[in-house]
Amino acid sequence: MIAFADASAVVKLYADEAHADEVHAIADLVVSALSRVEVPSALWRKHRLGELDNEHARLLVQDFEADWYGTDAEPRRFLVVAMTPAVLEAAARAVAIHGLRSGDAVQLATATAARSADPACATMLAYDAALRRAAAVEGFSVLGT
Repeated sequence: MIAFADASAVVKLYADEAHADEVHAIADLVVSALSRVEVPSALWRKHRLGELDNEHARLLVQDFEADWYGTDAEPRRFLVVAMTPAVLEAAARAVAIHGLRSGDAVQLATATAARSADPACATMLAYDAALRRAAAVEGFSVLGT
């Protein structure tokens, strides 16, 4: 199965969080270029909140970056969709239509662009309630709780 994963889903690949098994079960993950910033931000936030020590946070971010860029031994883990002007325009519309925060609107617009490019990418993994509702309204099959 191929699915679009927002940053809240991608974080579950690295941090010990509920429902991580749902994300690990998807073989092919499509992500927004915005996740390059959002995922490390979420991991370092866990450190600031005392959920991770500094070394653990650093290692999780390092693991994410190895998956993002690939290594000599492993290819990239994610198919990354760029934040093009068209994606940003769609995100601006999504803010008004769905009442989303800016990052979630970019995630939704990127997922929509990915689905347009490959109709098989019709499933979205998200763990934010507002984004899940908006994705369902936009016709995505939504996974996550």
